[in-house]
Amino acid sequence: MGQLQAGIIPVTAFQQNCTILFDSDDKHGVLIDPGGDNDQVLHAIRSNGITIDAIWITHGHIDHAAGAMDMKEALGVDIIGPHQADKFLLDSMEEKAVQYGIQGSGVRNCTPDRWLADGDTVSFGSHVFEVLHCPGHAPGHVVYYNRAAKFAHVGDVLFNGSVGRTDLPGGDHDTLISSIKNKLFPLGDDIGFICGHGPGGRFGEERRTNPFLT
Repeated sequence: MGQLQAGIIPVTAFQQNCTILFDSDDKHGVLIDPGGDNDQVLHAIRSNGITIDAIWITHGHIDHAAGAMDMKEALGVDIIGPHQADKFLLDSMEEKAVQYGIQGSGVRNCTPDRWLADGDTVSFGSHVFEVLHCPGHAPGHVVYYNRAAKFAHVGDVLFNGSVGRTDLPGGDHDTLISSIKNKLFPLGDDIGFICGHGPGGRFGEERRTNPFLT
């Protein structure tokens, strides 16, 4: 088994971190949150010789899942996640695109092949990730945690110096803070994370310095 590696491609006007997680030896991996700009993402996958085994979704917002159906067809893989509580969001992305004035940009409603629940596991090769249901930013938001690598992909739950917004449908601030403090921080201060926008960090630094959490 090779090391777990990650490539990040900021996509769309939302600058969402579409993430390729892959094994350094066999170059198999997964694509997390394809929100758009699929040609750019496909070029990164193919130019680096990576084989994508599945698409993982953290939550149902348009900037994280709008490109998922096209990528599923281009790569011939299944879409896994998020929690079924985000079905109403995935079912309304085309409607949201009209509201945001971005219709015609490849946005498609998304139907996952597998919903996830808290305590599930997902994997590629020998890299196993635990699924943590972390609502608050979105009701069906999940986090992917690799215990061996001390790494988590947290989507829009937690950011470097900030937290996910909670003013969108299904959002709730108290629930979000509870998800961070009761699901993420107990994993340990040394857990490194990639988030949905901007730079990642470590849980310990966020626990000590994040103004929304101290």
